[in-house]
Amino acid sequence: MLKPIFAATALSSFILMAGCSFDLTSDDKKEPKEEQPSSQDKETETDKNNDSNESAQRQVEVDETVKPAQAGLQTLANPESIPVLVNKQYSLPEDYKPEDLIYPKVDFIFQDKIEKRMMRKEAGKALEKLFQAAEKENMHFAGVSAYRSHQTQIAVFNNYVAKDGEEKARTYSAMPGTSEHETGLAIDVTTHDGACAAQDCFGDTNEATWLAEHAHEYGFIIRYPEGKENITGYKYEPWHIRYVGVEAATEISETKSTLEEYYNAVPVKAVSNK
Repeated sequence: MLKPIFAATALSSFILMAGCSFDLTSDDKKEPKEEQPSSQDKETETDKNNDSNESAQRQVEVDETVKPAQAGLQTLANPESIPVLVNKQYSLPEDYKPEDLIYPKVDFIFQDKIEKRMMRKEAGKALEKLFQAAEKENMHFAGVSAYRSHQTQIAVFNNYVAKDGEEKARTYSAMPGTSEHETGLAIDVTTHDGACAAQDCFGDTNEATWLAEHAHEYGFIIRYPEGKENITGYKYEPWHIRYVGVEAATEISETKSTLEEYYNAVPVKAVSNK
C-alpha cells in the first residue's frame, strides 16, 4: 500500500519542480523593458521643436527689385509690419511714411505738438498703457523723441557725422532709412524731469529698471540691450524702446535676446560697414 502513495508523491514533486524550473528559465530570458517617455515629456519635446521650427521659419522680407544703396543693405518689402526688423542691413523704402501716425496722450520733455511726438496708432496706444501702469507704481516717464521722417533723419545723421565723424556716428545714430524712428514704432524715453534724456545715466534710474522688467507686457522691448552690441550694431541704449507687439516682445524678453535673434538674422557686426 505504501508504494503507490510514494510513487504518486514523487511524481507530483517532479511536476512541481519542473514547473518552477520552467518559470525561472522563462524569467531569465525576458529582456528588460525600455522606459518609455511620458506623455508630458513628449509634449514638452514637441513644444520645443515647434518653437525652434517657428523661429527658423521667420524671415525678413526684402524687395529684390530695389537696387541696394550700398553693399550689405537690402530694402524691406513690408515696412508696415509691426515686428519689422530695421537695422544696418535692412532699410525702409526711401519714400516710406506710416499712414496711421497719432499723438500719444503722454507727457514729453517738450510742449510742442511736432513730428517727434508722433507714433503709429497701435504703438502709441500701447505707450499710453505703459506710462499709466508705471504711474501706478510711482514710476514717472516722459517721451524724448518718437517718429522721425526720412528727411529729418538725414539732417540728424549728417549733424552727428559733422560732430564725431561717420565711423563713430554710426555706433549711436542710424543712416537715413535704417533708423527705427522712421517706422513710427520706436521712442526714446526718460524720467519725467528729463534729467537723463538719451544719456547713459538713465540706465541707473528706477524707471530704467522698471522699464526693462515690464516693457514687454505692453509690447515693447529694449531694442539695444547691454551685451548685445555685436548683434545689434549699436551701443547699449536703455532709453530706446521699440514696439513689436506683446507676443514677440514677451518671447524676446524671456529669452533675453534681440530682434535680430528673433529673426535668426546675421549679427550686424558680421557684415562689413566699409
